[in-house]
Amino acid sequence: MTTELTYESTLRELATDQGVLRYHEAGEGPPLLLLHGSGPGVTGWRNFRGNLPVLAEHFRCLVLEFPGFGVSDPTDQHPMLAATGAVLRFLDGLGLQQVDVIGNSMGGIVGTQVALAHPDRVRRLVTIGGMGRNIFSPSPGEGIKLLMEFTDEPSREKLIRWLHSMVYDPKIITEEMIEERWQQATDPDTLAAARRMYGSKAFAANAKAQAASDTPPYWAMLHKLKAKTLITWGRDDRVSPVDMALLPMRAIPDVEVHIFPNCGHWVMIEQKEAWESVVLAFLTRKDAA
Repeated sequence: MTTELTYESTLRELATDQGVLRYHEAGEGPPLLLLHGSGPGVTGWRNFRGNLPVLAEHFRCLVLEFPGFGVSDPTDQHPMLAATGAVLRFLDGLGLQQVDVIGNSMGGIVGTQVALAHPDRVRRLVTIGGMGRNIFSPSPGEGIKLLMEFTDEPSREKLIRWLHSMVYDPKIITEEMIEERWQQATDPDTLAAARRMYGSKAFAANAKAQAASDTPPYWAMLHKLKAKTLITWGRDDRVSPVDMALLPMRAIPDVEVHIFPNCGHWVMIEQKEAWESVVLAFLTRKDAA
């Protein structure tokens, strides 16, 4: 690529009626929307910066920063609810009728929800862990419990414990990563948003509300998903265990599943080259005539 893809050179802003959405843009070609996961100090840039050079050779990559995570303007909504609306405002604001979507964990769920509600807006969908529901493994998983512990009472030690639950290879967790995550995760607005999602009281209240609701959860509607879908997962994921993929694998009409060995929750980081190869093959494959 001719220019290095830095944070500053790729950062963009889109003004909307609900505040500024910030995003990173790189490459030319068909639009590819990348949606980040949740957790302390997460951003879209940190999730996908390592993959952008490869993906941007084929696509116009748009890495959206969800409201409530300290980059786009904050929101009073539950971050998960705010995210779906933000995606639609973002696509409309950029005049994009249809995109391919890559979503990591929470971002995969958000991408799935958008594709279910607006089937004409998502051509192909790639998810990274997180989607579906636990079949054999206990719920919530180890990584989610550590995330709740950090959110209730943040400390550096709890952040490090949670970060280690995200990966198979502990060498990925560097001092630099810990520091940048800590700075962002302890920002007051970002922490307040995180508590709406992962504080133990909010988590329990949300589970209770879901149990009492007559609205089916998104995973019960996967048989209606029109987008061609690729589910990617780390075999050693301790945040969203791999058995969660069983229900989507059976329910989604046009779905493929790729499970990577020696890999935790961050497949796009921990199995970078293998993941990029599989995803590019899926996204660039010609539709059957």
